[in-house]
Amino acid sequence: MSTQIILLERIEHLGAMGEIVNVKPGYARNFLLPQNKALRATKSNIAYFEAQKAVLEKANNERKSAAEKHAKTLDGLTVAIIRQAGEGGQLYGSVTARDIADEINLVAKQKIERNMVDLNQNYKEIGLFAVTLTLHPEVKTDITINIARTADEAAKQLKSGKAVISDEMEEDNAAKAEEAAEASKADLMESDALDAEKAANAEAEAKAQADAEVKAAKAEAKAAKKVAEPEEETAEVSADAEGDAEESKEEEKA
Repeated sequence: MSTQIILLERIEHLGAMGEIVNVKPGYARNFLLPQNKALRATKSNIAYFEAQKAVLEKANNERKSAAEKHAKTLDGLTVAIIRQAGEGGQLYGSVTARDIADEINLVAKQKIERNMVDLNQNYKEIGLFAVTLTLHPEVKTDITINIARTADEAAKQLKSGKAVISDEMEEDNAAKAEEAAEASKADLMESDALDAEKAANAEAEAKAQADAEVKAAKAEAKAAKKVAEPEEETAEVSADAEGDAEESKEEEKA
């Protein structure tokens, strides 16, 4: 179900002045009708608009012209908003459309209503943020809000173009990266030392095994030699005995 209305001014994404459009009942009831941006599209209201069309268009053009002059004085404006925040940059609270409008009125001496600040959600951290002001349905301008913890930090942010907390985090991340690099280097050196120690141990074990094998071979050769020596002595004794027997036989014959 929808409500049919006739627009009394241009509404973004909806239509231009004089157009008859269908919208959700809540949108018409809570915003368009109470803000005098539209009328219910009844026969009497359509007839009223047609009768007053020239007057309404003239008034709209006058408001548009004034808004364009207003926009020139605000275009590119940067407004500092000082708020308390934690070390991570999170605000203790938030910055609302009303806060922004009040600060603009204070700094620029310009009358800005809260509903002129296009803000989908409140800001909850420090930094630089672009904000669009709708001074008229057909006139917009952009400003920058500089949310900081102190005036000095606001000046630093304005100069650097980024949140002070970002610099702090970058420095912290750089320090952590350096620490990680040093730790990695130490681990690598320790790993190399362990590898070298393992290689030395393996080499020593191989040498010890080779020496043991040489000693075993020498011991085996020595043992074999000792076994062979008694056999040679026995053979010599047998040969001597045989010689003595032969000599005895010769003597008996004689």
